[in-house]
Amino acid sequence: MSIVQEAKTFTEGDGQRLGVLTWDLATAFLAHHIDASARLPPRTRRQLLLRRLDLFIEDNLADPQLSPPAIAAHHHISVRLLHQLFAGRKESVSETIRRRRLERCSADLLDPLLAALPVHAVGTRWGFTDAAAFSRTFRARYGVSPREHRRLATRQYG
Repeated sequence: MSIVQEAKTFTEGDGQRLGVLTWDLATAFLAHHIDASARLPPRTRRQLLLRRLDLFIEDNLADPQLSPPAIAAHHHISVRLLHQLFAGRKESVSETIRRRRLERCSADLLDPLLAALPVHAVGTRWGFTDAAAFSRTFRARYGVSPREHRRLATRQYG
C-alpha cells in the first residue's frame, strides 16, 4: 500500500504528521547527501528515527510478523532502544500497531467497495491471523463486533 492509496483513511492529524515527517525526511535526505548527518542535533536524529519507525509500521501493517523485534531488527537498533523511543508517547509500539490495524479494519468494514469481503478476511488483510482474536480486539476497541460495525454503518449510510 502507498500513502496515496491509503489517503482516504487518514485523519487530519495524520495529514499534519505526514507534513512534519516530510519536512524531517527532506532535512535528513539533504544532510545525508552533503555528508552532514552526524551534525544533526541529537533531538532531530531521534525524531527522524521515530518518523522512519512510524512509516515502517504504516507500510507493514498487513504483515502478521510485524512486531517490536522485527521493527528493531529492520532498523538495526535494539528492542530496548525501540521501546525507549516510544516511551515519550501515549502508547507503546505494540499498542500503536494494534490501533492502526484496527483503524484500517474499521475503514475497510465501512467501505462499500469491500462489502463482499468477509469480516475475517478484513482482519487477515491487516495482519490479524486469528479471526476470534481479531473479533475480541475489535470489540474491545469499538464496543461492537466487526460484523455489527459493518451492519450499523450499512444501516446508517445505506
